[in-house]
This record gives sequence, structure tokens and C-alpha cells, in this order.
Amino acid sequence: MEELMNQKIKILLVEDDPNFGSIMKSYLELNDYNVTLKADGRQGLAAFRSEMFDICILDVMMPEMDGFTLAREIRKTNQETPFIFLTAKSLKEDILEGFKTGADDYVTKPFDSEVLLFKLHAILKRKIQRSENDSFVNEMKVGKFLFNYNLRTLAHDKITQQLSPKEANLLKMLCTAKDGILLRKDALEKIWGNDNYFNGRSMDVFIARLRKCLKSDPTIEIANIHGNGFRIIFS
Repeated sequence: MEELMNQKIKILLVEDDPNFGSIMKSYLELNDYNVTLKADGRQGLAAFRSEMFDICILDVMMPEMDGFTLAREIRKTNQETPFIFLTAKSLKEDILEGFKTGADDYVTKPFDSEVLLFKLHAILKRKIQRSENDSFVNEMKVGKFLFNYNLRTLAHDKITQQLSPKEANLLKMLCTAKDGILLRKDALEKIWGNDNYFNGRSMDVFIARLRKCLKSDPTIEIANIHGNGFRIIFS
């Protein structure tokens, strides 16, 4: 993480338990992070709108504004900043809801602090790699569409669609996949960070969204390759 540690990584930590929040802030600062701690969702949103952060750590059950609502508001302001949910809510439905809001990870309490550090490391490393990836041609034709990766747009017949970061990365990987097949494992590890069940469900949602974005061109198909992944086919 040498390239990351050349600068102080700024973390927005939103946690309503003052004791736990203070301990987490101190622990992260001991590991050379710059941490802003806020006690509820409204304070967290105000901080996010007034400063630039590299990553956010959000509790779910908070007064004023819960973590899921805060995450959705953050995504309205910024589609790029990664965030992690840190919560005692461990039901499958809650975890899925967390990933639906665009979370990069979901950590349930109690947890190992060292594991959280490794998760932060992995997410920030992916962020750096995405920003430094200049080898991909920024604009390319996808059937009848013009795909602009940096702007995350699909343009066709005077209509421009805005893609989310994950949609743009998936389409990029589909178009540049070796041997034409995008392996599920490769996409999950590169975009979501690991290939667990919940990330797999999330990726299926984004593949469905891409199919919807491309449906006005009947010559394009994103096909399932059973047991392997996906392939974009042009007829």
C-alpha cells in the first residue's frame, strides 16, 4: 500500500455510539489514516458534502438518518467514493440491502480490527488501479452504441445513457475479455473485491441493468456462459 501511504487517506466515519466511534477513530489514526468522525447520518452527509473523502465507513442503525439512507444520498452526490457498512445487523436481507445501495463491503460487529484494515487496503488499492488504468481506449463502438468509459456514457440515436461506475467497468471488461468470455470470478474480484455469494448476486443485478441499457440494439446480446461467466455477442 506504499503508493497510498504517500498521502494521508481521508476517512469519513459515521457512528452513533460515542465510545465505539472514538475507539475506531483512534485505531484508524494510529494506522496513519486521517479520520473525521460524525455521530449521525445528517452530520455525516453534511461532512461529505463539504469535504473530499477517499472512503466512508457507515454504521446502519443511527438517529436522524440511517446508514442505508445516508449511502443513497452519498451516491446522489458522488458515484465514485467507496464505502463500507459497519453494523450489528447481520440478516441476509440487511446485507443485500447494503450492497444494493452500492456498498463495497459489509462488516458485521463484532469484527477483527485487523481484518477491517485489510478490507480498507483492498478497496483503496482497487480505487487507485481504476484511476490509473490508461491502457483502455476511452471510446469504442459497442454495436450501434458509442461507449465512453471515462464519462460512463452509452450514446445511440441522439440518446445518451449514464452508466454507474460498476456498469461501466462491467461493460469494459465484457468488451475486452480474453477469448471473449468474462469470467465471473475475474469480474467479482476486480470490481467487487471478492467472489462471495452476496457480491455474485449484486453482479447479476448489474448485468441485468446492462442488458436493459443495450436492449434498443437487437444485434447485441450478453449471454450467460454456464459455469463460467458472460460473453457479449454481436449478431
